[in-house]
Amino acid sequence: MNEKESLKNLTEYLVKELLPSNVDIKIEQIDSESDTVIKVLVPSDVISTIIGKGGNIANSIRTIVQAASYNKKLGRVRINIDSL
Repeated sequence: MNEKESLKNLTEYLVKELLPSNVDIKIEQIDSESDTVIKVLVPSDVISTIIGKGGNIANSIRTIVQAASYNKKLGRVRINIDSL
């Protein structure tokens, strides 16, 4: 597992901990030279659980993953949350 793959795993862990265990999610990672994009795809009926009131939960997930990225000197990470 490369270092950038650990960011995807961290994102997946954070999202799964917020949702019931029977909910299927999909995490995709797109790497480029300048940054990494992690797409989080969840069912539309639970997307509000991940985004939170005013986007607070989504912003917290972004902050945690970005901090891990900077700590490992992996550059910028963007997290996009969308429905399946």
